[in-house]
Amino acid sequence: MNADKKVAFYTLGCKLNFSETSTIARSFVNEGFKRVDFEDSADIYVINTCSVTDNADKRFKTIVKSALKKNEDAFLIAVGCYAQLKPEELAAVDGVDLVLGATEKFNVTSYINDLTKNTVGEVHSCEISDADFYVGSYSIGDRTRAFLKVQDGCDYKCTYCTIPLARGFSRSDTLENVLKNAKEISEKGIKEIVLTGVNIGDYGKGEFGNKKHEHTFLDLVKALDNVNGIHRLRISSIEPNLLKDETIDFVANSRTFVPHFHIPLQSGSDELLKKMKRRYLRKVYTNRVSKIKEVMPNACIGVDVIVGFPGETDELFLETYNYLNELDISYLHVFTYSERANTEAAEMAGAVPKNVRTKRSKMLRGLSVKKRRSFYESQLGNTLTVLFESENKEGYIHGFTENYVKVKAPWNPELVNTLHDVTLTKIDEDGLIRFDFVKKSILV
Repeated sequence: MNADKKVAFYTLGCKLNFSETSTIARSFVNEGFKRVDFEDSADIYVINTCSVTDNADKRFKTIVKSALKKNEDAFLIAVGCYAQLKPEELAAVDGVDLVLGATEKFNVTSYINDLTKNTVGEVHSCEISDADFYVGSYSIGDRTRAFLKVQDGCDYKCTYCTIPLARGFSRSDTLENVLKNAKEISEKGIKEIVLTGVNIGDYGKGEFGNKKHEHTFLDLVKALDNVNGIHRLRISSIEPNLLKDETIDFVANSRTFVPHFHIPLQSGSDELLKKMKRRYLRKVYTNRVSKIKEVMPNACIGVDVIVGFPGETDELFLETYNYLNELDISYLHVFTYSERANTEAAEMAGAVPKNVRTKRSKMLRGLSVKKRRSFYESQLGNTLTVLFESENKEGYIHGFTENYVKVKAPWNPELVNTLHDVTLTKIDEDGLIRFDFVKKSILV
């Protein structure tokens, strides 16, 4: 029935959203729809939304307009975090036909009776307390790596964050199902798996529908390391208080886990960390970085940081800047604070002017460029393994080493999705690294 109907997808936000978009897309394909690129004309466009920042909210309207330019009669569906938090707001956007919340998004095809456009968007959205079950997901087919969801939701109460309101309480996939999904991914020839979730260090909580931990994150890491056919495993963002020394030591000697960590800091000021209700102070973060560098000197460490949080004076911002400048890290993801409805921070005194937030963000982004350059320089002369990507970017192919150094070479389709030993030789004018193949040896 749906064989002649085309569906396209657009994902805003995090790796977790990418994994869930792929799962939703597979449900359409299983129903007979043909998946096409978002740049193509389609009968249905599904937009997986994010609500971490104001910018993600604003981009939604731009993406809707873009879809309607390709086909003004297309049926537009919004799912994801923004759809859960503000469904009526999304439904009111011109051209949106259907909005699905947290529990409904994985059954999207059952909500499509016909593709006649609605005058007003139709909403099916649950109370977030009803999001008490787990749906496993992984992305595949789009990249040379897969994002494997292992956990969802969050029990933390960070004062700036809406994610618990959008995704519910912390819950985990069963270890058995994670291993099954990992095996399926490896059998499809994908070389790298990135573990993702809202708070993956909390893995094990809610694994069998209860609050206690049946397994720990370390149990998960150890079990995945034994799955045959996986060449690389990468840990995505993990809270510093949940990244234990035992896990770091295991990764350092692992068969498949790579020396790359992304650890949210959010602020280098203990005063602000307390206002944010983070579950650690700066000393814990310093210890995590020191431990990683002690056992993995070439490890790449990425950092999330928020600028412009209420009460962030010039002195407190400089405390963060100077702390990060001295810390042995590799790059920053900088987020400019934006007020989110129904959060404690939105009601706090000491709002930072928007122009000051912008200036501070620019300063930290400049520091990130400096940090990445310094890290890349420290890797020159090292022999590492590169996994090449599938995209031809202006005549070049790109890839990443195990410790997340991005390299480039003239386009060669034979390199796509292959692993090679290379020696890093020089930093290019665009900040990427050139290399020499080691005896032209293809590993996989």
